[in-house]
Amino acid sequence: MARNKFDVDETLESPFQLKHLKRALRYISRHRVKMLTALLLSSLSSISALLIPKITQWVLDVAVPAKDTAMLGKMALLFVGIILLGIVFTVIRSRIMAYVSQEIIYDIRKDLFAHLQRLPFSYYDSRPAGKILVRVINYVNSVSDILSNGIINSILEIITLVFIVVFMYSTDPTLATIVIAGLPLFVAVILYIKPRQRKAWQNQSNKNSNYNAYLAESIDGVRVSQFFTRQEVNLSIMARLAEACRTAWMRAIYISNTVWLSSETITQLVFTVMYIAGVYWLGGAIVSFGVILAMGQYVSRFWQPITNLANIYNSFVNNLAYLERIFETMDEPVVVDDKPGAQTLPAIDGRVDFDDVTFGYEEGVTVLEHVNLHVRAGESIALVGPTGAGKSTVVNLLCRFYNLNGGRITLYGEADGQAYDITDVTLNSLRNQLGIMLQDSFIFSGTLLDNIRYGRLDATEDEIREAARLVRADDFIREMPQGYQTAVSERGNRLSQGQKQLVAFARTLLSDPRILILDEATSSIDTQTEKLLQEGIQALLKNRTSFIIAHRLSTIQNCDRILYIGNKGILEAGSHEELMAKRGAYYELYTSQARDQGLVET
Repeated sequence: MARNKFDVDETLESPFQLKHLKRALRYISRHRVKMLTALLLSSLSSISALLIPKITQWVLDVAVPAKDTAMLGKMALLFVGIILLGIVFTVIRSRIMAYVSQEIIYDIRKDLFAHLQRLPFSYYDSRPAGKILVRVINYVNSVSDILSNGIINSILEIITLVFIVVFMYSTDPTLATIVIAGLPLFVAVILYIKPRQRKAWQNQSNKNSNYNAYLAESIDGVRVSQFFTRQEVNLSIMARLAEACRTAWMRAIYISNTVWLSSETITQLVFTVMYIAGVYWLGGAIVSFGVILAMGQYVSRFWQPITNLANIYNSFVNNLAYLERIFETMDEPVVVDDKPGAQTLPAIDGRVDFDDVTFGYEEGVTVLEHVNLHVRAGESIALVGPTGAGKSTVVNLLCRFYNLNGGRITLYGEADGQAYDITDVTLNSLRNQLGIMLQDSFIFSGTLLDNIRYGRLDATEDEIREAARLVRADDFIREMPQGYQTAVSERGNRLSQGQKQLVAFARTLLSDPRILILDEATSSIDTQTEKLLQEGIQALLKNRTSFIIAHRLSTIQNCDRILYIGNKGILEAGSHEELMAKRGAYYELYTSQARDQGLVET
């Protein structure tokens, strides 16, 4: 079966890179007081718990033989007190670390999302949305736990291990040495298993990432899938990805359980040797029964910190790979950004100049070459031509969604008439004066009112209704169950394609832009509604510079100028009548379209 992009794993194999951990420590340092408090509480709880085997020894070797009920009562109270103290400290520590963990998640996600908002269109053009989501959600969740609890637990396990060794040697040095003698064997097993465990979990993470990416795309495109009856094919792909997840998970769990099995096996071996030695010495009265029982409890505790440290190390290695992906996203260059010292673009008069503009989406492949265009204030410009010729590219460059490869685009101040290169002004001040309606009329989850107000939060309800009325959206909105307060889901699933475009049109017009850009703005609106909409459009285009991209040439005949884009530049320019008189590329396109619509005889 052919592989697709969702079968391709991200390379997560990465050496332990200290630079990633140092960078992550900036997020940890913001909560160092709380983390130190949690560490102190955990340490006190763990160390006090190590007194329990000692209490057992004192009871068996001293209190019971002497039948000292007073001492037994004191030991019982101390035993209960240690347990209660441990519970209290554990609860407080858990609450502190839950807070810290969520704060780290919040900080990383906030920084990551803020950066994603600034990345250019080119970043999203080449990446599945699902894999970006995995980094923001799954990787951040995993990393936050290891950065908070992982660090504290690793320090705590080391402290606990040291104190266990101290308590064991204080109980019986000979038996303690027997226990320590099993450590090299356990370390050898861990060193053998851990690399395989790390690779297994990294593989499982890759498979899960692929599964999530495909799931996100499938949900987003479910209508297209159903239209083309792709359900069976999609199910087979999903089954393959899910099976890969299951297989990878089972493999990782199998190896992880091997660590536990090895730990238990070595522990029981050490137990056996220690008990044999203890019983032998007990016969010679070298050690007491209380000592053997206390040492048994210490042995059961001795291996757990070592196993935990091995697991924490493994998680650190895996999560450093996740950190690398997170920081890789944060370090993704914002190639379309404000220059150092960029100035705020003042109110513009609507004039636009393209001077020797060259651009290509891919290196070495140009879409536009040496384009020159002067647009007067208030002029309406229509862009026509074959698909892929560069019509949308022209307006994308004006909005500075991409950087030019050559040349410049200039706007002019309304008050001073000064020329401003769009690369020298801030993006916010530029785009706040541009209104663009793209082919994809994206509707956000929320109310219709919120969607229209999206680009201008200070707009009043009267202004919103007026914008909707001008674009002929008010009629259908008032017929909705809650009118403007009608809730719509992501992408406006309750609306028809034409209704979504009308809402998006109202959103664009409400921003009252000086330059209006309509990219196939009426492509999903029926002919009757479009005729009504044209009345509102003509009123809005008055004294406003506009760029209109339309495949239906009948909708742009009244534009001041029509530009035929082709062969990486402007092949023809003029009014509808002038271009028809030339009988060139525009004439051929127009008559061909009119012939298809039955408007002229063949």
